[in-house]
Amino acid sequence: MTLPQDPNMLLSIINMKLRDGDYDSLSDMCQSLGVDENLLVIRLSEAGFEYNPSIRQFR
Repeated sequence: MTLPQDPNMLLSIINMKLRDGDYDSLSDMCQSLGVDENLLVIRLSEAGFEYNPSIRQFR
């Protein structure tokens, strides 16, 4: 999967996939989609978003 450059679009897509997909965790989703989890977390962190595993969402 190619990640969008816009951080707000990236946030929206990732949260939608976490919410609507059959993924048990962020790691599971990243592995399934072929996305580098560390890169994803860094990119969203730089935009001010943090992953909350209890709700499986970036905020």
